[in-house]
Amino acid sequence: MPDFAKIRARAAKRKGGDAVLTSLLGPAPDNAAVADITDDRILSTMAERVFAAGFVWRVIEQKWPGFEDAFLHFELKRLLFQPDDFWHDLTADQRIVRNPQKIKSVRDNAAFVERVSKEHGGFGKFLAEWPDDDQVGLMAYLGKHGSRLGGQYFLRWLQWDAFVISADMVAALRDAGLDIAESPTSKRDLDRIQAQINKWAQETGLPRRHISRILAMSIGENHSPQSLREYMGDD
Repeated sequence: MPDFAKIRARAAKRKGGDAVLTSLLGPAPDNAAVADITDDRILSTMAERVFAAGFVWRVIEQKWPGFEDAFLHFELKRLLFQPDDFWHDLTADQRIVRNPQKIKSVRDNAAFVERVSKEHGGFGKFLAEWPDDDQVGLMAYLGKHGSRLGGQYFLRWLQWDAFVISADMVAALRDAGLDIAESPTSKRDLDRIQAQINKWAQETGLPRRHISRILAMSIGENHSPQSLREYMGDD
């Protein structure tokens, strides 16, 4: 595998210099700070990522105040106390995207968050204590015990130090010589990605989130810095 500095230099050249590239990386995540996120905000973020999947993110963001009201501000005890009729009525509620399966996921994830929170003194504390060099293991846990949780975007939105396995990120890894599939979903491939990201994180001192973004910006369609800022909500 090449030195990561070469990959970063290529990304910087494509974006107009290292200063521009650095400005596109976003703030450094703080896993310890995730411990302070309350369970209602954890569930809200879970729901937002679930409803945003396959949808235009900005549309979901614009409608989110309505989601907050419809889902009782994601207060676990209130939601878990609601009868079946409450959840059925949400399928006709115009304040939200009326997808029955995604609505059901909020109910299921409320129970998931409550269970983990009781075991660990808060769901955020559980996430903060998970080893940052085992994102793949955390994603597998969320996928197994949560409902419709892919994991990587949920973790990134909480400012947990998460890499995102995008098409460009994978293309950059394959270009660098990592033996993984074009669409890596097997445990073998995911473990290889984790190991390589960990190696570069140790060598460079960069957050895994930044390594992921640099990889994605080093290859593929060369989007302008402005368009990337708009996409990432940094404009």
